[in-house]
Amino acid sequence: MLDGRWRTSIEKGLKPVGVKLRRAGISADVLTGLGVVMAGCAAVSIATGHLSLGLLFLVLTGLPDALDGAVAKAAGTAGPRGSFFDSVADRVSDTLLLGGVAWYLATTQPGLMPLLPMAVLGASLIISYERAKAESLGFNAKGGVMERAERTIMLGLGLLFEALLVPVLWIMLALTVLTMVQRFVKVWRQASQERPAVLTTRRASRRRAARSASTAWRQNLQARRRR
Repeated sequence: MLDGRWRTSIEKGLKPVGVKLRRAGISADVLTGLGVVMAGCAAVSIATGHLSLGLLFLVLTGLPDALDGAVAKAAGTAGPRGSFFDSVADRVSDTLLLGGVAWYLATTQPGLMPLLPMAVLGASLIISYERAKAESLGFNAKGGVMERAERTIMLGLGLLFEALLVPVLWIMLALTVLTMVQRFVKVWRQASQERPAVLTTRRASRRRAARSASTAWRQNLQARRRR
């Protein structure tokens, strides 16, 4: 949701920063890797109960993630390789962060509560897959009420106020599942609109093939009669 509304404005604002970082010799890949390292530090901090420190590293995780694209564009190196690396790094970072939260809850909450952040992680991976698969098929699956930016903000809120961590995770789970359904329906509708054209094309191809076969059969029959 935030990605769709503010992405263009944010990219314009970060463009001068990306140019300066590129001139300083910092590549987009370095920033992407640094974001994963920060996510690992955040995960360890959260798992050991240092939620404030984990929040700090969470913020530091977001900065390289926001700047790597600007640096890539400034260097003229934006392309499939960088996009692939960035996407994989995002999934690794999400796994580390929510894994750290699960570890923390395992030591502070009774029962099956540590499974809650794992459920959020599973739902978030599904919506990421939905987008990737849809784009590979030529459809658009962007959008939803709980994309990665919203999940990061919500997690930061839970780390800032420890008493809200579990309620925040429940809200994240509900809204992430809602986003999963939203993207599924969006792609389903797009794919359904493509069906008539596909069927019409297939039927036309079959008719042409049938006509060609019929014409060839008639020509062969006439040739036999002439003999």
